[in-house]
Amino acid sequence: MQISVIIPLLNEADSLPELMQWIHRVMQDHKYSYEVIMVDDGSNDESWSVIEKLRIQYPALKGIRFQRNYGKSAALNEGFKAAQGDIVVTMDADLQDSPDEIPEFYNMITNEGYHLVSGWKKKRYDNTFTKNIPSKIYNAVARRSSGIKLHDFNCGIKAYQLKVVKSIEVFGEMHRYIPILAKWAGFKKIGEKVVVHQARKYGTTKFGWERFVNGFLDLMTIQFLSKFGKKPMQFFGLLGTLFFMIGFISVGYITISKFMYPATSITNKPAFYIALTSMVIGVQLFLAGFIAELVNRNAAERNTYLISDKIGW
Repeated sequence: MQISVIIPLLNEADSLPELMQWIHRVMQDHKYSYEVIMVDDGSNDESWSVIEKLRIQYPALKGIRFQRNYGKSAALNEGFKAAQGDIVVTMDADLQDSPDEIPEFYNMITNEGYHLVSGWKKKRYDNTFTKNIPSKIYNAVARRSSGIKLHDFNCGIKAYQLKVVKSIEVFGEMHRYIPILAKWAGFKKIGEKVVVHQARKYGTTKFGWERFVNGFLDLMTIQFLSKFGKKPMQFFGLLGTLFFMIGFISVGYITISKFMYPATSITNKPAFYIALTSMVIGVQLFLAGFIAELVNRNAAERNTYLISDKIGW
């Protein structure tokens, strides 16, 4: 199979028939063998019923339905697990991503050897203050911290070699930073393609202001995991040693001062409180490092979700 198209969705019943028809037309025109995997992230409208009906008309369509809402990252992660095509394309279900872009993405992966190609919505139809400006800030921070020269890390339409999606795990809100996860996994040939961003035709956006806070926290998480995910003791141990040494030096200073000035009260010296606080923090950081090592070595499978229905398998 040449292409797997993964579509995470939440309450997009109105757009699904038009989207599926559009994808089918593109695939037929270019004679691609393909599958479409729609992952219903706990919709409370008729999305799943629409998927079941579309499955009758389009045998290439497959569906996964979550028992409740877990988020876009969870939906993408399940889609990645299920994908079988040589090239995997992700796109949103709101018709703002154009399936007409798929052939060029496919060519960039197969002919130019990219591991991952991300879309860049150079001209956007989103609100300037609530989406465009915050998005530019996050993209600038992500570019600077990761070294990946992309303009739009969070663009919904992307293409991957199959081995890329099978090598990464997406959870939390980390779908925004999949290129960073891919680079961390060793896939460094990452490209970009300008794509057409279309105005939303049906429904409303599912993202609010909280996504910006979550996105920033997840970026910090990724940066930490990329450096210390397999060796947390190197981070916590270093900080623990630093604080413990500050405390130890302060204790030495207090001890010498007491011999030199016997009448001076130890508790009146700032060094006493510095020593006490630093040594306690140092011990706590050491313990955090040891616990993190134990968790890292003994963690059970955690990125699993309750699935209520599947069709096409």
